[in-house]
Amino acid sequence: MKPLPKVVDILSSRIHNLTMKETLNIVENNIEDGKQIHHVVVNAGKIVAMQDDLQLRKSVNESDLINADGQAVVWASKFLGKPLKERVAGIDLMNNLVEMAFRKKYKIFFFGAKEDVVKTVVDKLSLKYSPNIVAGYRNGYFKKEDEQLVAQEIANSGAHILFVAISSPTKENFLYENKALLNKVNFVMGVGGSFDVVAGKVKRAPLWMQKNGLEWFYRLIQEPKRMWKRYLLGNFNFMYLVFKEKFGF
Repeated sequence: MKPLPKVVDILSSRIHNLTMKETLNIVENNIEDGKQIHHVVVNAGKIVAMQDDLQLRKSVNESDLINADGQAVVWASKFLGKPLKERVAGIDLMNNLVEMAFRKKYKIFFFGAKEDVVKTVVDKLSLKYSPNIVAGYRNGYFKKEDEQLVAQEIANSGAHILFVAISSPTKENFLYENKALLNKVNFVMGVGGSFDVVAGKVKRAPLWMQKNGLEWFYRLIQEPKRMWKRYLLGNFNFMYLVFKEKFGF
C-alpha cells in the first residue's frame, strides 16, 4: 500500500487526516495496484467504547486507513489542537465507492443487516447502476464458529470491495480477525447501519443537521428507545474524555 498522510491521535484512536476526495483517491489507486486496504471509521461512541474494549481498540488502530465519521470527532480534534480536515462519513464514502465501482467495473460484496434489508440494497443499487457491480451478498447473522466460512465465501466471490453492515465491535473484530482470509478483496470497510438507510428503513438527517453535527439527534428522534443510551450517555462520556484530555483533570 502507498504511504498515507500523517496520523492524528485522538483519545487513543489513530485517525488519518484526509478529505473525502483524498480517501477516494487512495482507495482507487490501491485497487488499481491490486493492494488491500482494511478501512475503518471512528465516531464519538466508538472512541468511548475503545477506552475499555482493548480488542476493539486493537482492531481499529491496526487498520490501514482510518477516517473520522462524526462531526464531534472533528470538533474535538480542533479543540485539542490536532485539527482534522473534515468529516468523512461512512455512508457517504460507501455511496461514492458504489459509483466508483460502476465507473471502474469493480465488484462489491454486501454483507450484513437482515436478509430483506441487504436484498433490498442489492436490488436498488443494481437498478440504479448495474447488476454487474454485485459480487454477492448475505445477511449479517452467523455463528461465531462459521465466521471463517463466511470470510472464505466473500474471498471467493471475486469482490474488489466489501461492505460490512454489522454493529460494533463485531464488524471491526470480524475484519481484523479475518484479514488474511480476505486478502483477495482490495478494500474492506464496516458501514454500520448504512444498509438500513439505503433500503429506506431509516431516514437520514437533513443536510443542515449533518453539517452541524446533529445527525445523531435525528436518529435518536426516530428510535429513542434503542438509541438513547448510545447517544445521550455516549456523547456525554465523549465530552468528558475530551475535556479531561485538554485540561488534565
